[in-house]
Amino acid sequence: MERNSQNKMILEHMQNIGAIDDNDARDLYGCRRLPARINDLRKSGHNIQTIMTESKNRFGKTVHYARYILMGA
Repeated sequence: MERNSQNKMILEHMQNIGAIDDNDARDLYGCRRLPARINDLRKSGHNIQTIMTESKNRFGKTVHYARYILMGA
């Protein structure tokens, strides 16, 4: 899928649904490089905040991952 198409889908997700993480981007939009798409959106003027989140994985280990939220949406 083309980068600009993914950028548009990710932006629309943040505008209409809210925060997005790597799993959402991969499962919903086939995007395997969410941080790169977020960088593209930031360069085009969108104010996107990174929120570091902590949870347990399926093995019970604590993992940290980024969620991205569009500010002012």
